[in-house]
This record gives sequence, C-alpha cells and structure tokens, in this order.
Amino acid sequence: MGDEKAATPVTFKRVLLKISGEALMGDQGFGLHPPTVERIASEVLKVHQMGVEICMVIGGGNIFRGLQGSAQGMERTTADYMGMLATVMNALGMQAALEALGIHTRVITAIRMDEVAEPYIRRRAVRHLEKKRVCIFAAGTGNPYFTTDTAATLRANEMGCEAIFMGKNGTDGVYDKDPRTNPDAKRYDSVTYDEVLAKNLKVMDASAIALARDNNKPIIVFPLDEPGGFCGILRGEGTYTRVHG
Repeated sequence: MGDEKAATPVTFKRVLLKISGEALMGDQGFGLHPPTVERIASEVLKVHQMGVEICMVIGGGNIFRGLQGSAQGMERTTADYMGMLATVMNALGMQAALEALGIHTRVITAIRMDEVAEPYIRRRAVRHLEKKRVCIFAAGTGNPYFTTDTAATLRANEMGCEAIFMGKNGTDGVYDKDPRTNPDAKRYDSVTYDEVLAKNLKVMDASAIALARDNNKPIIVFPLDEPGGFCGILRGEGTYTRVHG
C-alpha cells in the first residue's frame, strides 16, 4: 500500500508553504518550541522527498506582532520592522531544523543582513529551487504596512509556484464562522477569491487575496497540526479548502 502511495504523481512541482509564527510556539505561548519546529520540518522533508520544490514564508507573531506594537502606541513603521526581524529569527530556527534532517536550505531576506542570510535576488532564489534547496523567505516584503501573507503571495508569484499552501493550526480548512466558538459553522471544500473578500473569510488579508486572484494563484488551506497533512494533500488525500478563481 505504501509503495502505491509513493508512486502516485504529485499535483504540483513547486509550491510555497506559508505558516504563522504562532504555529512554531507549540503550547508554550511564546517563542520557538523546538519539538514543534522539528515536527514541521519533518513534514517538509516528506514533501521534499517527493521531488517537490519548496518555498517557505513564516510569520513572526510568536515573537513580535507589528500591529499589536502599533496598537500599544509604537510608531507603525518601527513596529512593522521589528515584526520583520522576528520572521528572520523564525526562518533561522526552521533552517537549523531542516538542515538537521539533511535538507539544503537557504534563508533569503528582504532586508539585507549578509552575516546571517542571503539578500533577495529573484534569479538566485530560482536557481536554489532548481537545485532542490528549500528557500525560506524572511523579513516580509521589506516594507512596512504589508503582512507576511502578502509577502507569501508575492514570493509565490515571483518564484513561479503553482500553489500557496496555508498551514493552519486547529482547523481543516476555511469556515464561514469560527468553528471553535460556532458549532454550526460551515466548512467550504472550495471557495472563490471574491467570496473570501465579500464574506471576509479568515484566509489571508485582503491585499494578499487580491494579489493571488489577479495572478490566478490557488490557495490550499489545510491543517498543519495533522501529521502527514502537507504531503497527503499532494497525493490527493486529506481534508482542505481550495481558494480559486
């Protein structure tokens, strides 16, 4: 049975995996939880072994959220730059976990910090992917007022990814209401970009959804905390929601 699954062709050859910073903190409420980071890295390893080229974008909310800093009186631009630096810390942690599994990985930042990561150069990043290296894009777009959701959609387009995989904790797709507080919440198997925007469904922020729509980039929302979920979807298994045109 396992051999049959291994022989199943994958749907996509190059994808972008977007996860929140909160996904890395496990149940400790802050920072990086090494066993959780290692578990996510092992999921990436399984997909990498299928021959899929992988980009990653990781949020920084487990360390610092720009919007929260701004809401507490900090100047918005400064708060957003602090949030970008938090994403670099997460990217370096994920790189360490991936390389411990034998996966060649590059952290590529939108803000130059040459001692710890490469600057973003599109052609160089594409070449890394062609060489089967995992590319982790950090520091967002390098600009304040843009979220890592927008950065993920931007990089997916620039890298020629065929889909964006949104890994969510505690949910198996997109719902019309929060399923944790509304037992009657309806789950969508598929939903259009325009429906996401019109109904204010919690997938990505509006600018990221609009960018995905304008470039017809499908978004796959799946449960990150379900073992084998990432590679399972590439084999046509598992539960997820597809956002499309």
